[in-house]
Amino acid sequence: MNAPFHDTAPANAPSGAPANAASSAAPLTLLIAAPRGFCAGVDRAIEIVEKALEKYGAPVYVRHEIVHNKYVVEGLKAKGAIFVKELDEVPTDAPVVFSAHGVPKSVPAEAERRNMVYVDATCPLVSKVHRQAERQLEKGRHIIFIGHAGHPEVIGTMGQVEPGQMTLVENIEDVDKLPFNTDEELAYLTQTTLSVDDTAEVIEALEWRYPNIQGPKAEDICYATSNRQKAVKELARDCDLVLVVGAPNSSNSLRLVEVAERLGTPGKLIQRASEIDPAWLDGIDAIGLTAGASAPEVLVREVVDALAKLRPIKERTITAAEEKMVFKLPRQLAE
Repeated sequence: MNAPFHDTAPANAPSGAPANAASSAAPLTLLIAAPRGFCAGVDRAIEIVEKALEKYGAPVYVRHEIVHNKYVVEGLKAKGAIFVKELDEVPTDAPVVFSAHGVPKSVPAEAERRNMVYVDATCPLVSKVHRQAERQLEKGRHIIFIGHAGHPEVIGTMGQVEPGQMTLVENIEDVDKLPFNTDEELAYLTQTTLSVDDTAEVIEALEWRYPNIQGPKAEDICYATSNRQKAVKELARDCDLVLVVGAPNSSNSLRLVEVAERLGTPGKLIQRASEIDPAWLDGIDAIGLTAGASAPEVLVREVVDALAKLRPIKERTITAAEEKMVFKLPRQLAE
């Protein structure tokens, strides 16, 4: 169902905009993507921190950002979570949660060596890639991993194997530089938050160069990443601008901007509504809005409200897929 037509400017219009900006401007069509925002893995990770705080009491330490969103992290800090970069910053007698992006095997091994209480919030779909890596190694295959260097998920996945057992490629140019012979036993896996289209091109290049390379039975790019990119594709063609609510270190959010721009529609990544420049709406008839998988719906509605202060808006939802995925909590918190 479409949201009401906003035809008046609230009293607290953004600074720099006249008080009657919305009422005097031409209506703006606002197309909101569905699905958007939190995925099942993010929901689970946040709930894990909250349940850990309930069970163990504050403080609960979290290694790295639980998910890539400042608003979420600050909210958990207010409840008693303490975020650290490495495990050696955590007192031995304090509980610690590992982020949704996954960690190298060495991290839980160190926690066990220190007899620490830890909870692994790794997204189950990332854990699936970790298990696939182990199976490919058992079959004697070297793994080509498609991902973005330095991303926590990539660090965590490559940390599942010994050095030299997995090679990272980011693009087709990297495929051209691979040193392997065509008859070597190879397999490929991918980061879960990549561009569907870009990854397909890299896989095609790998399969062309190494005809016997083995891939996963099902795509590693997660359902949420694929669905959000599909939704942007459906609305971008009817928009003059696409706004993506997400963090600059969020891979899946950055990919949503790229999807829009690949279709010829300018995209802007924003963390909060306060980052909207009123000049972006000059000459704009329709704007698209979505959110990365780590961005809560409250921030999407904040953006809608901010746009309504600048222009009267006609809000409509563009639905590309229905999501009903739910992941179970770790046993130690579900009891």
